[in-house]
Amino acid sequence: MFRGSLKNNSIDHLIVKHPHSSSSLESASAAHVDANQIAKGVLVKRYNGNYLLTVLPASFDLNVKALEEEIGEPITFASEQELPDIFPDCELGAVPAIGPAYGLETIIDTRLRTQPDIYFEAGDHEELAHISEPQFETLLAEARYLPISKEIL
Repeated sequence: MFRGSLKNNSIDHLIVKHPHSSSSLESASAAHVDANQIAKGVLVKRYNGNYLLTVLPASFDLNVKALEEEIGEPITFASEQELPDIFPDCELGAVPAIGPAYGLETIIDTRLRTQPDIYFEAGDHEELAHISEPQFETLLAEARYLPISKEIL
């Protein structure tokens, strides 16, 4: 789905291969990419049960309180068991940062707008998709940008 979204939107991209990793921070290190340029997807559930994809730099955590204040309702994190139903073309845990390709409402942290290039999981734990930030905004034109991250403790 996500590769089709890149093609359908005429997004020029590169695939960056790296050794197997189990987190976005590990992917950044393995691919020799600044962790601030890695857009990690964090799937949450709204109070009504609908999913919402949040996207933030790998070097930050989701600020749950800020997100809840922005959307006006409580959220919970989606479980790992829910991911295959939402992202059927991806390996477990390799959440791509392009929610619209999966019909998901998406909120992107404003910090990502400061990066010239964006990298995100390409559906597995050994590849990152690399696109320019303007192309990222084009690809996620339906998404909202809000300050939803906090420093990793």
